Amino acid sequence: MDSSSIPLYPLRFRPILKQPIWGGKRIISFKHLTTDAETVGESWEISSLPGNESIVAEGPLAGAALGQLVADYGERLVGRESLERYGTTFPLLVKFIDARSDLSIQVHPGDELARRRHGSLGKSEMWYVIEAEPGAQIISGLSTPLTPQDYRKRVEEGSFTEVLKYHDAHPGDVFYLPAGRIHAIGGGVFLAEIQEASDVTYRIFDYNRLDRDGRPRRLHTDWAEEAIDYRASPDYRTRYRARSNEPVELLATPHFGVTLYDLDRPQDCDYSERDSFVILLCTEGRSRLRVLCRDAAPAAGSLTEHEFCAGDTLLLPATAQSMHIDPQGKVKFLEAYR
Repeated sequence: MDSSSIPLYPLRFRPILKQPIWGGKRIISFKHLTTDAETVGESWEISSLPGNESIVAEGPLAGAALGQLVADYGERLVGRESLERYGTTFPLLVKFIDARSDLSIQVHPGDELARRRHGSLGKSEMWYVIEAEPGAQIISGLSTPLTPQDYRKRVEEGSFTEVLKYHDAHPGDVFYLPAGRIHAIGGGVFLAEIQEASDVTYRIFDYNRLDRDGRPRRLHTDWAEEAIDYRASPDYRTRYRARSNEPVELLATPHFGVTLYDLDRPQDCDYSERDSFVILLCTEGRSRLRVLCRDAAPAAGSLTEHEFCAGDTLLLPATAQSMHIDPQGKVKFLEAYR
């Protein structure tokens, strides 16, 4: 059914909860969830991947699937450039991830390799650390350059972890992980992830863990060989200067941009010249939002108000013109866009 006669508004989706063996308990309280699950490793906030498609939670479009909305609304929802580049595929996937124990060491293919092997987008992503226990670490990149031959030898010998770059994790840390960069989230880290809309992961090493059925978890060490960036860098963190009450650009990549807002006083955002949807992920505090969207009629518009607190995610359509933010004390959130 074509829903495109209904004016677009900021969309809130039902979270898609995942329970991997390494999942923790913070997502449940962070998002104020009612669930029988004792642990949740991932909350997929916005996804159009088949089998894991986000469903609108409220308003006139409640019950609608994200992929169908992209098909119905086109550039009104995602923007002209995104529609031309990705068609009816929503280009980003956003998550909250809570690691009780270490995640596997892995790498993702780039767009060309993923398209050739899987008919999929590649997977470049970024992490924003929300909480980190003392001593928690993140793996990002190599500590020394390798060759494919070095890689194979170290995997066979069991010494691969010796050439990885380990970083102490702290709230506010940002890591950009372009396709090809080896990485892993360490136990005790709770973060937000923004990535290309792909679920293609090559698991290289998983600490010899067994799955819930007592079987070794599948590894993809051979497939990873062609995907890995074997170069080394002295610093893999994304450096930025935190500022209160003004936007701070964290990343501007070919796949997405991300801005950080840390506010304790009202602020207005002008989206009238932006040809893109906007995703808001709240990581701390609470605010009220007033969002003005163009209506189907050129001269018309609709103003909606939203409570927005830690754990919330909103998708603002490309028809959004402006947003007024009224913090209730202090609020911190990420803004992602194409």
